[in-house]
Amino acid sequence: MDGYSVKHAAREAGNQDALLMAARAGYAVNGLLHLVIGWIALQLAWGLGSSGSADQSGALGAMASNMLGRVVLWIGVVGWLGLGLWHVIEAVITHGEAKDRAKYAAKAVVYFALAWTAFEFARGSSSSSKEQSSDFTASLMSQPFGTGLVVLVALIMIGVGIYHVHKGWKRKFLSDLVEHPGPAVEKLARFGYIAKGVALMVVGGLFVVAALENDPDEATGLDGAMKTILEAPAGQWLLTIVALGFIAFGIYSFVRAKKARV
Repeated sequence: MDGYSVKHAAREAGNQDALLMAARAGYAVNGLLHLVIGWIALQLAWGLGSSGSADQSGALGAMASNMLGRVVLWIGVVGWLGLGLWHVIEAVITHGEAKDRAKYAAKAVVYFALAWTAFEFARGSSSSSKEQSSDFTASLMSQPFGTGLVVLVALIMIGVGIYHVHKGWKRKFLSDLVEHPGPAVEKLARFGYIAKGVALMVVGGLFVVAALENDPDEATGLDGAMKTILEAPAGQWLLTIVALGFIAFGIYSFVRAKKARV
């Protein structure tokens, strides 16, 4: 099969109604995930006694604690698989530069990973993001030039954070939508992207600390980043802002589910 045939087949697959519906469902469940992470972070900021981690595993664990939440998780599995497949198709058919293909491919990996993690929680098996992050870092450090690999991961995470801040500040997210969502949603999206970007940059910073101290336990993921923000001067208020940013991003994700360019 030649290149044109592959792209044509991919384009046809990407236009299937079932795939588009799954992708939109993925955005909606992603919104709920960010709402729960934001709420857990708010509880952490104000000492309200939440036992969950302020990260993906904490949010998914909270959702898996009741029947309705598990139903939503199964919807998330299908939705994130749909989003992952849609991004794979876009990576195949895009006429853009290599960086555009790489961006679609990277997002596909993220959504496939989310789908797998949601599947694990939905069926009652799970592990914390902190443990996964520490184990991943320890595995890298055991390799030749392991410290350099951890620093590379850190730089990638910081780069992703900067990308989110840039996308929010410059309103680049508007190109993801088929129409303008309105000024209120635009403000929520800007706030959400910037707050999420800041949190991801802190995650990257923790990987740097892990590399410099040769201690994989320092790479504590998003929950560790939230707690690091809390420990900063005026940390309670800074974490509150970041938590509200995640909630804002969650609300925007519901709008994106309806207006996304898929």
